Amino acid sequence: MNMHVNTIEAFLEALVKELEVPEHRYEQAQTSYTSLGEWLHRPESTVRQYDPLVYCQGSFRLGTAIRPHTDAEEYDVDSVVELRSLTKRDKTQQQLKAMLGVEIKAYHDAKGMEKPVREGNRCWVLDYADGAQFHMDVVPAVPNTEQQRSLLEARMLDTRWASTAISITDRREPNYWVLSEDWPRSNPKGYSNWFASRQAAVFERRRRAILETMQKQGFRASVEDLPDFKVKTPLQSAIMILKRHRDNMFARDLDLRPISVIITTLAAHAYENQDTISGALFAILDRMDQFIVRDGRKYIIANPTDPFENFADRWEREPQKAEAFFDWLRQARADFRAAALATTYKDMSDAVYQRMGYRAATGAVDRLTGGSRLLRAATGATAVGAGTVTAPSFANADRRPTTPKGYA
Repeated sequence: MNMHVNTIEAFLEALVKELEVPEHRYEQAQTSYTSLGEWLHRPESTVRQYDPLVYCQGSFRLGTAIRPHTDAEEYDVDSVVELRSLTKRDKTQQQLKAMLGVEIKAYHDAKGMEKPVREGNRCWVLDYADGAQFHMDVVPAVPNTEQQRSLLEARMLDTRWASTAISITDRREPNYWVLSEDWPRSNPKGYSNWFASRQAAVFERRRRAILETMQKQGFRASVEDLPDFKVKTPLQSAIMILKRHRDNMFARDLDLRPISVIITTLAAHAYENQDTISGALFAILDRMDQFIVRDGRKYIIANPTDPFENFADRWEREPQKAEAFFDWLRQARADFRAAALATTYKDMSDAVYQRMGYRAATGAVDRLTGGSRLLRAATGATAVGAGTVTAPSFANADRRPTTPKGYA
């Protein structure tokens, strides 16, 4: 069976437009953590001597954030405050978090923020005004380069990402109140650098194309003038689509919902620099389970920047989470194959709306047709002059190899 490749590509592009975070939200997030960084470096700051560095992590850093379902929901902006002149020998986790908490609360008061500062297990939470529609999680951290490099070298593992490793606080940890070298590890910079490496060639091509377009329009644009969030790659777009599909499939059972870092990691491993969203999406759906390792009874999805961290560690204790992931993957394959085989924009929307959401699916069609009923019902191939290729065919059985491919 054939699919109209240009048509499904147009539909997926429109679908991503429905999911995209508006640029002003990225700018707003950047302004917020920049402001916090300036606050921590002011002359009166009680942590200034420790050389604090504030940076973004998570989906906003990766460019895979999706807009909330409704205006009543908030964006979750994750940030890190790394005190670069402190070590785990200087403070306990509790002391570090409390020390930073004093400054976070002072910042909150100085900025006239109405909602109180909240404490999470790993972070402090700043809730911005209702109109801002976001909150910022602030995770305290110290460098962990030396210990991480030593751990990796002892096992003869890749150390290329160790220079950005950090240790973070978590009040659930048994060593939270005592001086210890045993802190939770993280490496958001390293992970984002690894993620960027998986799409580097396509990213650069797209960035150059955007710059050339701007220059033709009379703008004196340079690479420095173009923030990364203005460049969207097929990998990022495919992950956004898969995350929304996941969200709606598990809307009534959030505990079973596959976590974003698993989807993002497997998708980045499976991506092979496809230039189209459809090419990326179908390659990812076809291949992503090949990067799940089955070690006896245990599933392993290693953090590519820290092989000691298993993103699927809960699957062993809660096997229903593994089942939920494979159920979701089968459903995603079925839904997007049906969309690829459809010949009208309406049929594409009908194939995915239950998991993508009615608002996003119909909004994508309206973007393509201008709301015209005639164009909705017209064949997509006629509407865009499409060629055809063989529709994606996914394996019926889950493929769970014992050796991962492509791990850093």
